[in-house]
Amino acid sequence: MFRSVLPRLGLICALGVILAAPAAFAAEDNGYELVVKDHAFQPEKMVVPAGERIKLIITNKDATPMEFESYDLDREKIIVGNSSATIYLGPLDAGTYKIFDDFHRATTTGTVVAKPKQ
Repeated sequence: MFRSVLPRLGLICALGVILAAPAAFAAEDNGYELVVKDHAFQPEKMVVPAGERIKLIITNKDATPMEFESYDLDREKIIVGNSSATIYLGPLDAGTYKIFDDFHRATTTGTVVAKPKQ
């Protein structure tokens, strides 16, 4: 009995991986870049589509480390100087999400705005 079930189970698992793959690749296509230079976000206000998984690439062009943080997005990531990191977000509800550099709160603040597609 198990000999006839196991090959079918393997095929079902393989199909699940194949069918899930397009969703993973779709997330890769939604890349947005946020640059930190002179302890400021560029752009200061980033607009992204609501309801989609977002790939956020953060590039720290300063020599010192920074800590990308957002209580609204429930994310934090230390990025050493002159390097990049990737954070995945969402799908986000429409709205405004505050972001900041926890090491330089006075100067490095911004927002991610998720807007519905028109």
